[in-house]
Amino acid sequence: MNNQITIAVLGVGRWGVHLLRNFLEHPHVRISAVVDPNPERLAAVKRQFNLNDNVLLTTEWQAVKQVPDLMAVAIATPATTHYHLIKDALNQGYHVLAEKPLTLDSVECRELCELAEQKHLILMVDHTYLFHPAVEQGQAVIQAGKLGNLRYGYATRTHLGPIRQDVDALWDLAIHDIAIFNTWLGQLPVKVQATGTVWLQTGDKGDKGRNYYCSSSPSPLNSGLADLVWVTLTYADGFQAYIHLCWLNTDKQRRLVVVGERGSLIFDEMLHPSPLTLLSGEIEYQDKQFLPMNQSQKVLELETGEPLARVCDRFISCILKNTPPIVSSGWVGMELVQILTALTVSLKNGGEAIYLTGNREYSNRI
Repeated sequence: MNNQITIAVLGVGRWGVHLLRNFLEHPHVRISAVVDPNPERLAAVKRQFNLNDNVLLTTEWQAVKQVPDLMAVAIATPATTHYHLIKDALNQGYHVLAEKPLTLDSVECRELCELAEQKHLILMVDHTYLFHPAVEQGQAVIQAGKLGNLRYGYATRTHLGPIRQDVDALWDLAIHDIAIFNTWLGQLPVKVQATGTVWLQTGDKGDKGRNYYCSSSPSPLNSGLADLVWVTLTYADGFQAYIHLCWLNTDKQRRLVVVGERGSLIFDEMLHPSPLTLLSGEIEYQDKQFLPMNQSQKVLELETGEPLARVCDRFISCILKNTPPIVSSGWVGMELVQILTALTVSLKNGGEAIYLTGNREYSNRI
């Protein structure tokens, strides 16, 4: 079995350059081409990584098709370009690793997933958090019942930038926390709601600071791009998760919490050396009072390793073993796009509750 995979990287912007770095460091990968519309960026990565002259540097995707023995592509281009690039790559017989979201349309996602299966190719989405050691261990903690019956969850993802101009804060940021909640709970939400505010990119309306609604289109590109979004996810067992998203907030937070009857599990990326903490404690009724009992704090030790490196390694492993990905497959990407699309409809309709039908247990995919 040939254990050397030839890969082309499409897009070497803020995230694509990290994909390129990880694939260059992988023992079973040979980078054969790098594509980016900006010639200066191509020149910069050539210098930064001392790329061999045999690596094709091009501004045109079509030029990659002339590369002999190309087996896979990693796509880190704007979300609006994903569908056509991924479809073309699959039709050329290339395995695909795509930056999230898979596309901006769940129907397109399904088409791409079915096309990959039809052609027996790997289609994987870079949902990096699903490969974070804290997320993997957090899932084990919850599944072991250490929190008891789960009550609710909340997450905050705020910072001052980076500001996307192709999707809003919902599509840029929420997908991380939704993926983590779905994984930890082992299920998909059945009802979603969202409200938000636009300050910077107001679209056709032009009135800064307005609430994010008035359009019936589910596209995240209409009616401006929301800078602040509040999300509510409701799951079949009644569990609710609340998510605060903003890219215009100097208070940088990356924090997600699940609360149960016997404690809380906290994933806080700003905490070092370990971002995962288990806070134990419960309430007991004694002498006509509700009293906190059995309180303790345990910082959980985690395996080392860059999550994105794990993503790249899993992609290569799936190709070498000819085994479809499970944790972050195209189908998982499609489910997340379905949720984001429903949230966008709610966002544009002032927080209307949108019910998701036909959702099966998420454990079927993880």
